[in-house]
Amino acid sequence: MKYSLLSLFKQGLNNNQDWPQAWSSPQMKSKYDVIIIGGGGHGLATAYYLAKEHGIKKIAVLEKGYIGGGNTARNTTIVRSNYLWDESAMLYQHSLDLWNGLSQDLNYNVMFSPRGVYNLGHTLQEMRDIERRVNANVINGITAEVVLADEIKKRIPLINISKNVRYPIMGASYQSTGGVARHDAVAWGFARAAASLGVDIIEQCEVTGMDIENSTIMGLNTSNGYVRASQVGCVAAGHSSVLASMAKVRLPIESHPLQAFVSEPMKAVLDTVVMSNAVHGYISQSDKGDLVIGAGIDSYNSYSQRGSPHVIEHTAAAILELFPAFSRARMNRQWGGIVDTTPDACPIISKTKVKGLYFNCGWGTGGFKATPGSGHVFAETLAKDSPHTLAKPFAIERFYSGHLIDEHGAAGVAH
Repeated sequence: MKYSLLSLFKQGLNNNQDWPQAWSSPQMKSKYDVIIIGGGGHGLATAYYLAKEHGIKKIAVLEKGYIGGGNTARNTTIVRSNYLWDESAMLYQHSLDLWNGLSQDLNYNVMFSPRGVYNLGHTLQEMRDIERRVNANVINGITAEVVLADEIKKRIPLINISKNVRYPIMGASYQSTGGVARHDAVAWGFARAAASLGVDIIEQCEVTGMDIENSTIMGLNTSNGYVRASQVGCVAAGHSSVLASMAKVRLPIESHPLQAFVSEPMKAVLDTVVMSNAVHGYISQSDKGDLVIGAGIDSYNSYSQRGSPHVIEHTAAAILELFPAFSRARMNRQWGGIVDTTPDACPIISKTKVKGLYFNCGWGTGGFKATPGSGHVFAETLAKDSPHTLAKPFAIERFYSGHLIDEHGAAGVAH
């Protein structure tokens, strides 16, 4: 069923009792042309674009839990493209271009809100880095500008620009086209659209092993039985190294907990996204009114979805330094996700030494914003067995050749 005002009106006449299931839950077939491991935003987007743009019919998405229940459900929904290096900037801008028409494309409201993103600078060096990054963005055709402290105060009245704090605000970079989206709606929208094109979405199906013969992927062992596949794309975020070990593929990634928390709902007081690398926190306000606050990664390696309390304490103190008025707000809930980080803070979108096995991982703390772009370029990489132009610089071979894309710190904050 196509979602529209007309369908909404018709269903309303029947007390909304006849809405069809957004996607079905089919039995797993014995063989597929392509299997995507991971039912988050990136995996579902890959399956959707494989079916839509490359005409591949027999596709399955295997998810060990439920759709959108991993990192897609646990991120803080920031969308931007103001990265320093050409390779990163072009990939994220490609994604941002897709974000702008995504609700119409999927026929599902992903609630993308381009409300602008500020990356604060607190020292002279940070301001020099901001000016460098803004200049690079402008050269690449990406919307960006430098904003000084007084102008920030005019635009965000609640922000504290006093010089009597640990990290006084000197200025910021501002991308007006960045913003936020509804994380679970993105997963549901891609799942619904992919299923409508014939993709089998298999939930509660954990991959337990890989069948590899003569360095070629033959199939997968799962909790639901054995399934054959011509190609397998692994899009499992923090668990990517677990899957890689099944194929005896070494990936230069580490898994860390990444924490976030939200306040109780309140009146609309913050209509943009504010990020700071120095105090290591970032904040926005959701449409429901709760403040969405994110921290940096925990320093230790873990597959736990709970992080260290001191990280949350540090982030809360940092946010209150930026916004003292929020000191009376109560924290409603806190959670953690598992992110996979690489040495150069850039993703891996690559073939492997095993024929037919591909990985899309290493997005670290910046995966959500890349969801449609990542799926789009990874789908072409799978369909053509050759990397998309934007994906070429992110091949795993860069860690052997030394052609790294160092986005550590260049992006202003981890996200």
